[in-house]
Amino acid sequence: MGSYLNPGNEAFAVALNSEIYVDKTGLLTYTNKVMNTLQGYICNSRPRRFGKSFAANMLAAYYSKGCDSRKMFSGLAISQTADFEKYLNQYDVIHLDIQWFLSNVSDPEQIVAYITECTLAELRTIYADQLPPEVSTVPDALSRIKEATGQKFVIIIDEWDVLIRDEASNQKIQDDYINFLRGMFKGTEPTKYIQLAFLTGILPIKKLKTQSALNNFHQYSMLNPGPLASYIGFTEDEVSALCQKYGQNFEEVRRWYDGYLLGNYHVYNPNAVTSLLLDGTFQSYWSETSTYDSMVPFINMDFDGLKTAILEMLSGAAVPVLVTSFKNDMVSFVNKDDVLTLLIHLGYLAYNQQTQMAYIPNEEIRQELTTAVESKPWNEMLLFQQESDKLLDATLDRDCAAVAKQIEKIHNEYTSVIQYHNENSLSSVLTIAYLSAMQYYFKPVRELPAGRGFADFVFLPKPEYRSDYPALIVELKWNKNAQTALQQIKDRNYPASIVQYTGDILLVGINYNKDTKEHECVIEEYRKR
Repeated sequence: MGSYLNPGNEAFAVALNSEIYVDKTGLLTYTNKVMNTLQGYICNSRPRRFGKSFAANMLAAYYSKGCDSRKMFSGLAISQTADFEKYLNQYDVIHLDIQWFLSNVSDPEQIVAYITECTLAELRTIYADQLPPEVSTVPDALSRIKEATGQKFVIIIDEWDVLIRDEASNQKIQDDYINFLRGMFKGTEPTKYIQLAFLTGILPIKKLKTQSALNNFHQYSMLNPGPLASYIGFTEDEVSALCQKYGQNFEEVRRWYDGYLLGNYHVYNPNAVTSLLLDGTFQSYWSETSTYDSMVPFINMDFDGLKTAILEMLSGAAVPVLVTSFKNDMVSFVNKDDVLTLLIHLGYLAYNQQTQMAYIPNEEIRQELTTAVESKPWNEMLLFQQESDKLLDATLDRDCAAVAKQIEKIHNEYTSVIQYHNENSLSSVLTIAYLSAMQYYFKPVRELPAGRGFADFVFLPKPEYRSDYPALIVELKWNKNAQTALQQIKDRNYPASIVQYTGDILLVGINYNKDTKEHECVIEEYRKR
């Protein structure tokens, strides 16, 4: 058993011994299926605290010859599969944590040499006869071992992208590292000695021009999780079961920590959910990650439309984003889409693969982004917040004329002329107009199934504000009148679906007249029976 070659299972044992453990051994079912195939080259990127190292440690514990993990995996999902023992502890595993190497080398430019030195030293402890002194590279060593013994390798690299992120400005380090990886994984010869390759980090593999530097890898990310979707974070079913076990309100947990849509799965940050269940406090656990400090400069970049997009998302809207131009690094930004794509990979935004829209996934992230924006105040943000404050105050005061006036002002100033008369424009305006509400309310629910129809907007107050802030049910009309909107709320009994979640409820009807360009509003308090 070595540190890098054929490691033990102690790291995975720590996860198993933890109070909260969610079985993700289904990932092993998939990797077993793609063993020794062209699909057996996997790069699985995900944000910090989404279980990257957990996955790497699990794979090492299962495949490594350096330990006996039969008892450890017994009773887990993988043990019920037909191939469980076929692959269990059967391979020479090389497990490299690039973050660890970077932390232990005095000069980052020597990191490739250090990785090579350490890996070769351990290979020689087992395969000294196959590795004469002139062997100086890892790929050469692996090739010779395979030729002499027939033994193939499972290679696992954790934090594969740490040099791309932490040494972003040092091109030499990045070139040396990428060349090291290409030598190990690219071409015909590596297919002879690699049984499985698994890279995990925050970023997908760096692009060289328009193509991945390791284009033989299948990349599964927050943009396209593919068959690994249910193994990236906790699924909704898993969180629901944990909430039941720990006596937490699942709906409340969903508002705070849900929002990542990966394939057909709603995915939650495991660290946030685990911290909540153990601490019992609804709050943001995100700022403890090291990506937070690096995120602030990116949202302050001077790209056309970037600040507007972030403003819209802070207000609860989704914005279109073109993700294909991003170079998968921390320096090659050419437009706002590249910045938004990075924020998706970092976990600060979620991405809907079908609609190709980005959005803020949940209350936890909304708080972090708000803090980041306020750390270097934007004039746009300050001015808009003032207008939004006026609108919220007028709504709570049931000052219908003031509400109509503020909506009209925001509609005129923050909506493009081209889109002004688009029927969806009023809905978009309402989304951003109530930005100030995000301090006291959860993200507005759009098209909430309620009573005998769908309410346009529903603002539910956060638990700590329910005694002072009413829920808001907002219905919009176009070329009709505000009273009609209000009557629809009543006739279709929209409040019925939220009375159990809140205290007081205000019903808000809003209309925009396309011909007169006037807005009108009526507000009425809902009387509970």
